[in-house]
Amino acid sequence: MPKDRFEMEGIVTECLPNTKFKVEIEMKNGITHTCICTLSGKMRVNQIKILKGDKVTVDLSINDPGFKHGRIIWRDK
Repeated sequence: MPKDRFEMEGIVTECLPNTKFKVEIEMKNGITHTCICTLSGKMRVNQIKILKGDKVTVDLSINDPGFKHGRIIWRDK
């Protein structure tokens, strides 16, 4: 994994059009943050379905100020 990216776990709070999702992420200090996430390419190819309330792993970039955009790379059951 590149050094300018990191992974965090979150919960999908809303499904938006064009395979975008609002994901609520809990930071280390206990503050929750909401970001807009898209599906990764492998999840699109394998047709993994994401629903409201799913626990997901989100790939975020440290170059994005405020962590407003991310990419969903894993869905937990």
